[in-house]
Amino acid sequence: MNRLAHSQSLYLRKHAENPIDWWTWCDEALETAKQENKPIFLSIGYSSCHWCTVMEGEAFSDQAIAAYMNANFLPIKVDREERPDLDSIYTQALQFMTGSKGWPLNLFLSPDDRLPFYGGTYFPLEPKYGRPGFLDVLQQIRRVYDTQADKVISIKTEIFNQLQPLATAEASAPMERLSALLIESLNRSAESLVSQGKGPSFPMIPYANAALRAARFDPPNTPYGAAGICQQRGLDLFLGGIFDHVGGGFHRYTVDPTWTVPHFEKMLYDNGQIVEYLADLWSTGMQNPALERAISQTVAWLKREMTAPQGYFYAAQDADSFVTPEDAEPEEGAFYVWSYAELEQYLTADELKALTEQFTVTLAGNFVDAAPEIGKNVLQRYQSGRLSNELEAALAKLFFVRYGRLEMASPIPPACSSQEAKARRGRIPPVTDTKMIVAWNSLMISGLARAATVWQNLEYLDIAVNAASFILNNQWSNERLHRLNYGDQPHVIAQAEDYALFIKALLDLQQAELAAARSSSHFLSEAVRVQQEFDKFLWSSELGGYYNTSATDQLVVRERSCDDGAIPSANGVAIANLVRLFLLTEDMLYLDHAEVALHAFSNVMINIPQRCPSLFTALDWFDSQTLIKTGTEAIVGLTLRYLPTAVFRLEALSNDIVGLVCQGLSCQIPAQNWEQLQEQVQQSMVSY
Repeated sequence: MNRLAHSQSLYLRKHAENPIDWWTWCDEALETAKQENKPIFLSIGYSSCHWCTVMEGEAFSDQAIAAYMNANFLPIKVDREERPDLDSIYTQALQFMTGSKGWPLNLFLSPDDRLPFYGGTYFPLEPKYGRPGFLDVLQQIRRVYDTQADKVISIKTEIFNQLQPLATAEASAPMERLSALLIESLNRSAESLVSQGKGPSFPMIPYANAALRAARFDPPNTPYGAAGICQQRGLDLFLGGIFDHVGGGFHRYTVDPTWTVPHFEKMLYDNGQIVEYLADLWSTGMQNPALERAISQTVAWLKREMTAPQGYFYAAQDADSFVTPEDAEPEEGAFYVWSYAELEQYLTADELKALTEQFTVTLAGNFVDAAPEIGKNVLQRYQSGRLSNELEAALAKLFFVRYGRLEMASPIPPACSSQEAKARRGRIPPVTDTKMIVAWNSLMISGLARAATVWQNLEYLDIAVNAASFILNNQWSNERLHRLNYGDQPHVIAQAEDYALFIKALLDLQQAELAAARSSSHFLSEAVRVQQEFDKFLWSSELGGYYNTSATDQLVVRERSCDDGAIPSANGVAIANLVRLFLLTEDMLYLDHAEVALHAFSNVMINIPQRCPSLFTALDWFDSQTLIKTGTEAIVGLTLRYLPTAVFRLEALSNDIVGLVCQGLSCQIPAQNWEQLQEQVQQSMVSY
């Protein structure tokens, strides 16, 4: 056992029995490396990462590698989900060095300044895949460090010069120039969804959200505009193999451009964003029964497999699982795929025929795993619409085979063992990472809040409220929001993405509660309180925008991230929140901060707009901000529609006024009937 044995992180504990003398990222480790003049070997990954698991079982478990590593380096393991600030800096450093990135992220740092001078991703035990063996890499790196100090300094200097703009980038353009680029840049996000068509297919929801905003500006009868692109992305998601048609929930991505074979891990952050996006898509008029089924199945999966007894949501599920209790190694996708023989065994001839007519099911299969001689099938639908009762019955049978039970929504323990699975006659499930991450929970809260409004489903809303209440009641320590919880106490001070996404979730709940005719003031006041803390600790008064973290002493640079990745950038979300808070509270300070922050990132928005769709989403909020003051009945009706830059405020109006539509600092004439109010609201969405 090494130091990681006592870690709360599932990913770190997976390395607890390695012969490598792992440290966590801490002051003691960094100081020890400096005193002993040992290069730091920094390895960053996460629990459901397939190649992280492979490297743990190969190179990190090898005695010869461990002996050399322990003698010549100071090895540090980091869970990227615990420390996204470290992951962001060193991921970008690796991209500067090699032109690529990924996990496991392995870097060699100088002990005096923690700057990297060499790095890569997966290193095999022995040379293969065109990559050197890991022991050879370690020996060469130590030789370079000891004998070529000038080369090491040169590389570090170049990397530092590349990283510095992440912290010091300054504004360069007036707001008018940004606004002139809004529609063009939103449409560019739509084009990004189309141009993805080679290699793996990712949901790219921050881009899809920006594209959906562009759709409202499409000229009439535009067949291939942003609206069509967004609808196609929806079809890819809820018909494709990326969706688990048997058990619900979305996998992380597909390995092909046809949305057929997924990388099977399920991440909470993907599912929360997809639920919100599909709910928005439904509200634009794409009311496809297959879309609604995907939402209901995903919520069932969330309740059954991803919700803690305390009400919060777990982080992720692995891609790999064991086929039998006797297996030495798990197989990717084993829990989810089906051989043709299995389908013949479990389904009637008529059910199998119906399944093959609607899903990609063949004798040869579409997925090659550890036993390529046995074809396996990932279920992907050929067409949308409602499934027949016969097909739903067939899928229910497959659910029973997988889970050993018929109840679609009843909870399943996250640590279900192979013996328990065998006892209930189900397959052995993949491992669930049960940590609570505020940012990821917030994404799911927002998704559920929007789905609750669109489908007028109070159960969805209650699930979201329970998760938000857990965070509000349990994630503060020493008057600071904390990012993580492992079921007993908060850990790691919150970062910008936690603040920004949680404030958004609170505002989304506030609006959803209004649409459900419930009191919503609690969530607005909590959003204001959390925003005050966010501003106090992470707002940059010198440059504008929000720093990723307040922990500056251990970091090479202090970032203000604005790039979108698998989740939207903290600054993009934060600026949109500021506009919404201004509309709901009429406090001008929020609007002033939003303008300063947009201006702060103007250089990136103008020169590299494809990197930051969430900043353009925030700009859309700033330019088209709309406050609708009306009664409960009108709020319920209007919130069913896609109104991407509007917030609602319940207001008692005189008998001859139905509603008041305000944009920015001025209001239209009071609407005196429902038709006039609808017309004013619709017009506000396309004028800025």
